[in-house]
Amino acid sequence: MKESSPLPPGQVEIDDFPRFGLATFAFRFPAETERIEIAVDGDVERPMRFAEELQTLERVEQVSDLHCATTWTKRGLCWGGWRFRDFYEQLVVPRVQPEADAALVVLRGQDGLAQSLPLEDTLAADVLLADRLNGEPLGVDHGAPIRFVAPAHYACKSVRHLNAVEFWRDARNYRFPGPRWLMNPPRARVMYEERGSVFPPWVFRTLWPLMIPPVRWLYAQGLRRRQKRAWAAAACKAKR
Repeated sequence: MKESSPLPPGQVEIDDFPRFGLATFAFRFPAETERIEIAVDGDVERPMRFAEELQTLERVEQVSDLHCATTWTKRGLCWGGWRFRDFYEQLVVPRVQPEADAALVVLRGQDGLAQSLPLEDTLAADVLLADRLNGEPLGVDHGAPIRFVAPAHYACKSVRHLNAVEFWRDARNYRFPGPRWLMNPPRARVMYEERGSVFPPWVFRTLWPLMIPPVRWLYAQGLRRRQKRAWAAAACKAKR
């Protein structure tokens, strides 16, 4: 297991672990929360979907920190799942056959979020397709049924509710779901403080923390609304 490392520059440790992200996605949830299925497409020979095939890969557990670009860090999270590198080398390459120069990976979640990373970053040993967190099945608040986890990058790259992975030769099929001025750089590496584009890191260190309270509130409201709908559906079912 990998031990938690010292806090990177500009980060502050938090005790709780909130559901958090772009405000646009606060009220968006996955349609499927249990069955894991990942569609693979892009500049490939044969687009495919993988579900049960994931069970053929070696399961791993690792302890790593999650760093949000808005300056908070949750330390010592124990993720369980499969290495993305194994997924790529054992399933994607032989069966889907990406083009040799398809070096941009686009990750899409059921909530509509899309992020991208260079292929070389996704093949790092600590990048996971995680379906468990701290010994329990991954909850919907943190990405059920499966989440892409890339500890060396800000949490925006750790796409929740992952259901599609695409391999492209360039970025023509990828669009960040937000204003261009706050678009994260292609890699969003924590060690280089790649918090956003246009402005230097110290500007984002100052601006992002101001957004934390209202965004946390929005995401909490989203969870409450979803829970109320689940209760109402269960009550309706019980009356039948």
